[in-house]
Amino acid sequence: MEVTTIGLDIAKRVFQAHGTDASGKAVLRRKLQRPEVLAFFAALPPCLVGIEACSTAHYWAREITALGHEVRLMPASYVKPYVKRGKTDAADAEAISEAVTRPTMRFVPIKTAEQQAVLMLHRTRDLLVRQRTMLVNALRGHMAELGVIAPQGIRRVGDLVAVLLGEDETTLPKLARHALRGLAAELAALGDRVKEIEVAILAWHKDNELSRRLATIPGVGPITVPSRVVLKLPG
Repeated sequence: MEVTTIGLDIAKRVFQAHGTDASGKAVLRRKLQRPEVLAFFAALPPCLVGIEACSTAHYWAREITALGHEVRLMPASYVKPYVKRGKTDAADAEAISEAVTRPTMRFVPIKTAEQQAVLMLHRTRDLLVRQRTMLVNALRGHMAELGVIAPQGIRRVGDLVAVLLGEDETTLPKLARHALRGLAAELAALGDRVKEIEVAILAWHKDNELSRRLATIPGVGPITVPSRVVLKLPG
């Protein structure tokens, strides 16, 4: 049995491998527990391995490549047309093994750990900014119900916090003040965390030549750079 191509359907716990020989005949079908995956590929001669570009795919691509195999990642939507029957792990693995050999297939570049780390910084910041916006909207909405209004803009939220931290119970009832001070504390903590991440992004930007060059483009900066640009930056 000489396996030349493997389609690997990855999951959180149980993986499915589908192997074919040079003629395209199926010669291997195997379920693998997560701890067994690397030992399985280490025992195989170098072959072509196809994986859908989904969660954890880049990690597995790096690890399997290090064992001497050629790994290609594909968008899941490009693999779907090759599924011949009901959606199962085995059917998906078979479809992946076929799709990866197609001459017109388009592949996703494998990201390095450094590239993923930079992207995590940007995505974490985006998440925290969204959470901060939710808190600001909640604070504005609750205080507006009591007649306390501040001009639009994140910078003017401080006006609301100043009223909140005051002691005038004729403006805000005691119970409302108790509830909303917790939101204000969360808002301040999120603001500090966003600043910390921005400092890390800027530090990385200063050490990365390509990122500095991209920042010379009008409208593109180290903080506002689109994720698709970050993905193309070398580690």
